[in-house]
Amino acid sequence: MTGTCTGPTKTATELRILALWAPTRVLLLLCVFHVVVLPGPDVTSDVSFIYQGWYETLRTGTFPLDDVTWQYPPAAALAVLAPAALPFLGYPAAFFLLSFLADAAVTGLLLHAGGRPGRTLRGAWVWTAGVALLGPTAYARYDLMVTAVAVAALLAGARRARTWGVLAGFGAVLKVWPVLLLVGTPRGRTTRRSWGAAAVTAGTVTLLFVAAMPGALAFLTFQRDRGTEVESLGALVFHVARQLGWPGTVQLNYGSVEFLGPYVPLVSAVAQALSVAAFGWLLLWRIRARVRSVTTPADAAFAAVLLFTTTSRVISPQYLLWLVGVAAVCVAYRGSRMAWPAGLVLAATFVTFLEFPVWFSHVVASDALGVALLVVRNGLLVAATVLACSALWRQTVTKASGERPGAAPPDPRHRPSASSSIAGRALNQPDDSESAGRALT
Repeated sequence: MTGTCTGPTKTATELRILALWAPTRVLLLLCVFHVVVLPGPDVTSDVSFIYQGWYETLRTGTFPLDDVTWQYPPAAALAVLAPAALPFLGYPAAFFLLSFLADAAVTGLLLHAGGRPGRTLRGAWVWTAGVALLGPTAYARYDLMVTAVAVAALLAGARRARTWGVLAGFGAVLKVWPVLLLVGTPRGRTTRRSWGAAAVTAGTVTLLFVAAMPGALAFLTFQRDRGTEVESLGALVFHVARQLGWPGTVQLNYGSVEFLGPYVPLVSAVAQALSVAAFGWLLLWRIRARVRSVTTPADAAFAAVLLFTTTSRVISPQYLLWLVGVAAVCVAYRGSRMAWPAGLVLAATFVTFLEFPVWFSHVVASDALGVALLVVRNGLLVAATVLACSALWRQTVTKASGERPGAAPPDPRHRPSASSSIAGRALNQPDDSESAGRALT
């Protein structure tokens, strides 16, 4: 794949992307409609039972007040109710079709963005590959719809600060994490406009739901007694401890399979402390950052979502969609330094497909295969997080303080020639990442 985004080469690359996108999406649809059956648990059961049950309750004008598995902000009701727009289909079929359309919308946005100056089609490659690698889970959770809003927000942010804020604010009321898309906004007017628009949008949507439907904020108390989910980073402690006689249990709790027992609250508290530390690092980065480029907002959003996903006490398979979507926006810029972290996320996405649904029974049993899958998947996420944060810090903080502190200051009497200036810019211009693009595709 080349970095060229104009003329016949762009058209040929778009056709290659679509040639991969179309058959992989057909395969995903065949999986969720049970024409192709994968080993492991049925990933569509959440839609057929949980989502459809919420749908029936929400249609009565109230949130699921007695269902502790409802742990989402109020606008999530819109995603659950969305299949009503296709009344000629049953609820599951309508939901899967809407997921497919959201997937197509993201692909279209990235293809369009890839044709602009300074952009490449690598973002479309990453999205096309990432959704396919996650398997049918991608179409069986409403996270794909949320990710579509997030991708639109980041792409709009390049030109329209208020649109960026409106979409990020709406995304936050869908599933909280899109608020992280605003962490890298340029200081000054852009931050005021985007953050203000996000606050007004989120506040307005929330107030409308509070006024119209009882229980809009019940989700705030439904996560109080959660344990540590079996796929999270902290869960590795208990997977190993089970081999040494740890007396705890694994059971379905608050909508996910979790560890419950001695020391689980401690490990959960450590995970929450790490999330607080991640917030502190992001705050320090924002204060210290001095050198910014067109890639900084997306790069910062990617680092932020990685930090909070990796440190979470719950890492559900669909969370990888968030990372794939934001990574796709990052690498759509030629100057992005996130190619390696994006590649690691793609690898983690495929391992996630192997651990859920294919070999999830091994994960629940904490046997050698299950633990190995989690070590690899979570190790890839940790590595991607470290690389993304390091790259962001180097480009925005270290660069500002001077990469060569011992170098003598330039002689103000020396005026570089035009040719040397052009050469200098060329040496400092980020590589078009053709080889990295091939690796990602």
